[in-house]
Amino acid sequence: MLLVFDIGNSNIVMGTYDGKRLTHHWRISTDRQKTGDEYGMLINDLFRFQGIRMTDIDAIIISSVVPPLVVPLVKMCERYFRHHPLVVGPGIKTGIKLKYENPREIGADRIVNSVGAFEQYGGPLIVVDIGTATTFDVVDKNGDYLGGVIAPGIGISTEALFSRTAQLPRVAFVTPKNVIGRNTISGMQSGIIYGFVGQIDEICRRIKGEMKQEMKVVATGGLAQMIASESSQIEEVDTFLTLTGLRVLYERNI
Repeated sequence: MLLVFDIGNSNIVMGTYDGKRLTHHWRISTDRQKTGDEYGMLINDLFRFQGIRMTDIDAIIISSVVPPLVVPLVKMCERYFRHHPLVVGPGIKTGIKLKYENPREIGADRIVNSVGAFEQYGGPLIVVDIGTATTFDVVDKNGDYLGGVIAPGIGISTEALFSRTAQLPRVAFVTPKNVIGRNTISGMQSGIIYGFVGQIDEICRRIKGEMKQEMKVVATGGLAQMIASESSQIEEVDTFLTLTGLRVLYERNI
């Protein structure tokens, strides 16, 4: 089995593949203070609950946007799985051309998402990752990565709203029934949800206008389903897009 790790700023998403089939998946909090041994014991417990043994893992690939966690996770893989993981970074074979001024600046998650999306849906397409940051990645019909957009994510924006205003409470991410809020909570929920829907739809429209063509819009990330249900631009929600991209990258580099 192949074990894949996507280390994000808020969560670490893991999955196991038997060939091309995703057999199990987990989401845990990203904790920069945890050691490799702590992550090893946590993963061992998750595996045992699903009836998986660490010796069932034949290979590992890691994508990370949190540099301090790469070394502890690599050491954890070597100690507990007896495998040196493939780490997504400079020198890895992506199978797509990175038409970016400095390809080393592209986040590993954005490359992985683009690879996975093109493999699944072809091109041209826009990949919207609704996570800690909201990123838009543009892939042309040949699978070439052209660049994209980076915006503050829902979590970052709402945290700033809560922390910088004395009288506004923390609210749940729930889609309100009406745009016009009749109380403070529904007003905040409307601003958060519909505000981000508007941002995503407008940026996608502008990208299509600049590209002068229609493009498939695929969304991923923890809040993708909620935003997609209100969006006029998002056509597909793929919760495990990053995991798919990691599997494809591993296959291209073995």
